[in-house]
Amino acid sequence: MFNNEILNGAEYKKKKIESILSSVHNLPSVPVIMMEVSRLIEEPGASATKLGRIISKDQGLVTKILSVANSPLYGIPRRVSTIDFAIVILGFNHIKNIVIALSMMEAFKSAAGTNFDQKKYWEHSLMIATAAKKIADDLGYRTSGEVFTAGLLHDLGIPIIYKYFNKEYTEIIKQAELTEKSYYSLENEILGVTHADIARLLMDKWNLPVNLAEAIQYHHTPSMCPTDPVVASLIHLADHITQQFGVGDFIWDKGITFDRNIIDILKIGNEEYLEKFIYSYKELFENQIESLNF
Repeated sequence: MFNNEILNGAEYKKKKIESILSSVHNLPSVPVIMMEVSRLIEEPGASATKLGRIISKDQGLVTKILSVANSPLYGIPRRVSTIDFAIVILGFNHIKNIVIALSMMEAFKSAAGTNFDQKKYWEHSLMIATAAKKIADDLGYRTSGEVFTAGLLHDLGIPIIYKYFNKEYTEIIKQAELTEKSYYSLENEILGVTHADIARLLMDKWNLPVNLAEAIQYHHTPSMCPTDPVVASLIHLADHITQQFGVGDFIWDKGITFDRNIIDILKIGNEEYLEKFIYSYKELFENQIESLNF
C-alpha cells in the first residue's frame, strides 16, 4: 500500500492507521451530548441543574456516571443517588471529562458476542480509570482528572477493531490461544497497527488534548511516551495490578510486558517498595469489582 523505503516507521504506521479508519465509512462523529456538555460548561453561570438536564437525556450515561461516583476507589463517603448530586460532588470539569470518555465509548459500543464481552470491557475500563486516579492522588500528582479520562478510554481501540475489522479480530483471538504471543503483538502482525495506535488517531480526529492522546497511545509502553510519560505510566501500573490480582482484568492485556521504567517515572523508589505499594491496593480493587457486580 505504501512504499516502506520512503516512509520511516512512524510515518508508515500513521498512514496505515489513517487508511484503516478512512475505510470505515460510518465512523461516528463527535457525539452530540459530548458537544452540548462541553459548550454548557464554558458558559458563564452554568448550573448543576442545567447540566443535569442535558446528561439526563441519556439514562445509560446517568447510570454510568453514578457508578463512577459510587466507586469504592473514589472514596466518597455517602451514597450518590442523583445526577445533580454527582455533579456537585465530582465537579463540572470532571463531569465533562467523564461525559467525553463515556460518549466515545458509547459511540463504538458493540453488541456483546462470544469474542467480545462488553460487560468485562466496561468493568475493566472503569477499574483502570478509578484506580489510576486513586494512585495519582496517592502519589501527589495533580493530573488525576486527565488520568481518569485516559483510563476510561485506554482500550477504546479494541472495540473498534472488533466492530470494523472482525475478521482480523477473530484471527488475533485464535493466534493468542494457539501461541504464547500477546494480543498486542498479534495486532501488529495481523492488522499492522495496535488498538493504542487506532485510539490515538481517533483522539486526534476529535481534537482531544495531545497529552491525553499520547497517554492512551503509550499506555503499554509508557517510557516511550515523547512528552509527559506520567499519565501513561499510571494507566500502565493500574493495568498491571488488575493482571497481578486477576481482579477487573481484561484478556487483551494477557502477556503484556511490564515497563519497569515507571518506577523512576513515578518516583516510586525501587522494585521492593513497588510490590508493597501494589499489594496495598488489593482490597480496594476487590471492593471495586464487588460493587460493580452488585
